[in-house]
Amino acid sequence: MTQQHPITPPPELVQQWMGDYYGCSVGGGLAGVETFITTRAAQWGADQELEAIQKEIITQAWFADPRHRLAQLRAARRPKPPGLKEQALKRLAEAELTLIVDPDGTIRRALEAMPDD
Repeated sequence: MTQQHPITPPPELVQQWMGDYYGCSVGGGLAGVETFITTRAAQWGADQELEAIQKEIITQAWFADPRHRLAQLRAARRPKPPGLKEQALKRLAEAELTLIVDPDGTIRRALEAMPDD
């Protein structure tokens, strides 16, 4: 299971941007370089915005001690990718919608009993 960064443009949007650039309709899969560059560009833009917000909070003295609020803001806007346990539970839930994979719930109980990463 791969861990996807929370700030990743959906493939459909990347295809739309490519179509805008080339002046045509783009469909099908994306090349690795297209996905890599658009993801990094989105992350860079989001990081710039976060830095600007943090600077605004500090310079305007919105809080007596903004460090706590800045840490909360950073945690909220840059969440950690889901851990292996969370990914496994999500994949199991998806599989349970289409197949009978764990009829007695053994796999789910085992995953839920595991400690988080």
